[in-house]
Amino acid sequence: MIIYVAFDDTDTLDCGRGTGKLARWFAEVLPSGCRLTAIVRQQLLVADDIPYTSHNSSLVCLIEAPGEELKPQLIERGANHIRNHFVVGSDPGLCVVSEHNPAIRSLKEFGRLCLVRKVTQAEAHAAVGSGHLSGHGGTNDGVIGAAAGVGLTALGDSGRLNEWIEPGFIRGLPQETTAGFLREKRIEPLAIDKNAAWIPDEDLIDNRGWLRPNWVRGRAVLPVLAIVPNRWQTLPKKKGDEA
Repeated sequence: MIIYVAFDDTDTLDCGRGTGKLARWFAEVLPSGCRLTAIVRQQLLVADDIPYTSHNSSLVCLIEAPGEELKPQLIERGANHIRNHFVVGSDPGLCVVSEHNPAIRSLKEFGRLCLVRKVTQAEAHAAVGSGHLSGHGGTNDGVIGAAAGVGLTALGDSGRLNEWIEPGFIRGLPQETTAGFLREKRIEPLAIDKNAAWIPDEDLIDNRGWLRPNWVRGRAVLPVLAIVPNRWQTLPKKKGDEA
C-alpha cells in the first residue's frame, strides 16, 4: 500500500536549501519494510495575502509500506525528521495519510481549494479527518500545504516529480536517452506541439540536465517539444526552480 507523507514550509529564503531536499533525505530514515517510490512537488496558490517562503509549494513522499500498521512509525519519524532539519523561522507542517483512508476524498477537495483561494489551518484539520496532521514550529501554517499536497497528489493530476522509483534515480539519468528507455522506467514522453504525435521508442530526448516529469493520472509524464526529426527536448528549467 501507499502512505503519503507530506512536508511543507521547513526552510527560509536564506537557508540555502528547500523543502524538497528535506523530503529527499526522509528516504534515509524510513522504517524497515518501507520504500520511497516517488516525491511529488505540488504548487499552491501564490497571492499577496498568502505567506510563503519562495514558491508556496509542498513536497509529498509516496511510501510503499506493507500495511497500515507502519503509519505510526512514519508519523514519529516524519516529526523527528522535521525537528532535525527544519530551519528556525519556518512554519513546518506534516501530513501522513494512507491511500485507503476515507479522508483522501476530502483532502482532494481541500487541495483543489488551495489552488483558488486562501484557506485556514482549521479547514486543513477538518479535511484530514482520521489522517495525521501536525504543526512543528512558528505559526504552524505548514499544515495547510502539507494537507493540500496529499490531496493533490492523491488526485493524480497535479504536480511534478522531484524523485522517482528510488532515491537519486532521476538525477542520475544521462542528459540524452531514447523514448523507449524512459518508457522502461515508467516515464512516458508526451509531445505537446500541435500535432501531439506519439514518440517512437528510438527517438532521442534531451532533458537539458534537469528531468522533472509531471504527475498525470498518477503516472510520470514528460512533456517534450520536437527540435529536429526524431529528436526532442524537455521544457526549459525556470529560474528559481528547485533542484
